[in-house]
Amino acid sequence: MPHADLLIVVILGGLFILLGAGIFLWGKNEEKDYYKAISTHSDVREYIEHTPDRPEPGGLKIGGFIAIFLGLFMLILGGVFWLCQ
Repeated sequence: MPHADLLIVVILGGLFILLGAGIFLWGKNEEKDYYKAISTHSDVREYIEHTPDRPEPGGLKIGGFIAIFLGLFMLILGGVFWLCQ
């Protein structure tokens, strides 16, 4: 198999897409759980104003997007080079 290195890039791209989707969904779930928990408190000012901000769900969602786009880039680039040779 002369193009095994390009196949590895394509496989890694697919893994990054799956990993990114999982991280993004994890972030969405964390955000939903946080707002669901805080909305049950008697002081809903934090819920309405979204203070204090929790960077963890946003960071997870951004990290998931980055991993998905990196995976798509690797998948497309590896596939193009693999098909052109």
